[in-house]
Amino acid sequence: MSTSISNSDDPTSVSSPRWWCSEDWLAIWLGLTILSFFSAVVYFAGGGPSDFANPLKHYLAAPAKWTTNPSSAFSAVSLLATLGAVWAIFAIGTSLRGVSLSRFTCGFLGVFGLAAAALVLSAQTELKYYGLEYSLWAILIGLLISNTIGTPNWLRPAMHTELYIKTGLVLLGAKVLFGVLMLLGPRGLVVAWIVTPIVLVATYWFGQSVLKIKSRTLNMVVSADMAVCGVSAAIATASACRAKKEELSLAIGISMAFTVIMMIVMPQVIKATGMNERVGGAWIGGTIDSTGAVGAAGKMVGPEAEEAAVTIKMIQNVLIGVVAFGVALYWVRFVEVTPVDGRTNAWEIWYRFPKFVIGFLVASFAFSAIAAWLPNGTKFVDAVVKNGSEMIRDWLFALAFISIGLESNFRELAKYLRGGKPVVLYVCGQSLNLALTFLMAWLMFG
Repeated sequence: MSTSISNSDDPTSVSSPRWWCSEDWLAIWLGLTILSFFSAVVYFAGGGPSDFANPLKHYLAAPAKWTTNPSSAFSAVSLLATLGAVWAIFAIGTSLRGVSLSRFTCGFLGVFGLAAAALVLSAQTELKYYGLEYSLWAILIGLLISNTIGTPNWLRPAMHTELYIKTGLVLLGAKVLFGVLMLLGPRGLVVAWIVTPIVLVATYWFGQSVLKIKSRTLNMVVSADMAVCGVSAAIATASACRAKKEELSLAIGISMAFTVIMMIVMPQVIKATGMNERVGGAWIGGTIDSTGAVGAAGKMVGPEAEEAAVTIKMIQNVLIGVVAFGVALYWVRFVEVTPVDGRTNAWEIWYRFPKFVIGFLVASFAFSAIAAWLPNGTKFVDAVVKNGSEMIRDWLFALAFISIGLESNFRELAKYLRGGKPVVLYVCGQSLNLALTFLMAWLMFG
């Protein structure tokens, strides 16, 4: 059965929760609470104003590289501590939404275990080298279960895809610092903010006018995933245009497959042609979808390329909110013109707009200000983000991708893949993206 990615924020609906504990707003409260908690720990219990540290980092499970022994990826203490922390956060959140605590706990243990398996696979030395990230493994594990034995009913109370990933995206905001974005100056903004909207609009038009893709939502989600910044943009866009979960799964799967290829091929092309490192890094950052893959590909080229690549990708991340609002506006004005339940179009834009983006922006502004104005502010932010919230964010994304896989089935995916049009759309859109981004990177940094 197909379901749509919805904001669940309609206060007029009898079945909807109160606005403050709707999915998007709850993601904001949970995300900002997590960031506030780690900030307090770092400030009051860390290394002090001259050398900030996060004493909790040793209790948060981050997968270590392994070659032949997967049990070495996590320590039992850190795994149990992380399980308890994430369970506590979402037990409160889901209880506010009327989910049985006992049923959620039972399902959460299963979903968390599957997420741990995906993270362990991503840490295997050879798989990690080829950029096969946990998000890919999580979706594949979920799809394998849902399309063989079927998704067990006892897992469903813990399959809160949107809540997990939206909370994770609020946490991502703390990593997008405006000071870092300006490392490349206005040239970096030009590369990221001019090419991206051109590619997004052109790819969507191509899918509708040339390929004649029937599902506009699939067309838009694939276009945003490829043009903006991968999974994060796909989630926000899917929420704004209410795409089906199967469409989101398909877009993410196509994106990840090509991300692996581009991560390996692009550094070799850059080195073989003797391309300037800054140009090559900007090219990588503007075209490869996954932030992790961008950093890995840039590192293969050199330190300057890595810095340029990651910075360009961070600048693109800022566009998540802009694109989500633009898609919501376009969908209400030109795609689904008839007001829903008598609402005006203006209100429908607000209902569709992914509210978690507000949390993303609040976190970004707050931590940018802290990094700029607090003595040793950059060390403080690193202690909060790199040694705290970023680890939690990885777990939330893994939980979300497991849930996406468990909620999808191959028959629905095959329907959207018929004729191969989504793959053709991605290839053509990415080809345009590669050409325009290279041209802009060469003009700005060459």
